Amino acid sequence: MFVIIGVWAFCSAFVTIVVPFAFTKVLKDYQVKRINVMLGKENDPKATYNTRQSMIAIGSGGLFGKGYLKGTQTRFDFVPEQSTDFIFCTIGEDFGFLGSVLFIGIYVALLLRIILIAERQRSTFSRVYAYGVACIIFFHLAINVAMTIGLAPVIGIPLPLVSYGGSSLMTFTMLIFIMLRLDADRQMVLR
Repeated sequence: MFVIIGVWAFCSAFVTIVVPFAFTKVLKDYQVKRINVMLGKENDPKATYNTRQSMIAIGSGGLFGKGYLKGTQTRFDFVPEQSTDFIFCTIGEDFGFLGSVLFIGIYVALLLRIILIAERQRSTFSRVYAYGVACIIFFHLAINVAMTIGLAPVIGIPLPLVSYGGSSLMTFTMLIFIMLRLDADRQMVLR
């Protein structure tokens, strides 16, 4: 009981002391403004332009979408960074809700396959590495989709294996291929 009260007191003191200090001394003005806009304390159309245009694009896709490369929001460049951070809104506008669900379903199948590979590993390192790959891909997917539909602040996380950019594609490919190489050698590991 005393441990719970102690943890509660520590967390309360941490929040009441550290958060105001971070807002006044650590974060820059534009960062504080982004947080306040995200929490609804301020209204700045310039700060939420990308997210609003992305939500308009996804909403205009409807159930079946407008067709490949026929989306008005993405084709006429209303959505900035649509090939990198906001690639999911392009998919949502072109292929609609059903296409977006199918797209996320492919990622779920990939994640389940990685978890299956993790479970059959004989080495602890290989198992932890495969679970780490699954976590990295899951969090990138979740944060990218959430920031595209307005549930999370825009922080510039790419959609794994889809967003334009060489470093992101190379990093995710290396993560997966190292995991596959460890999986290929799983029979050679002696306990």
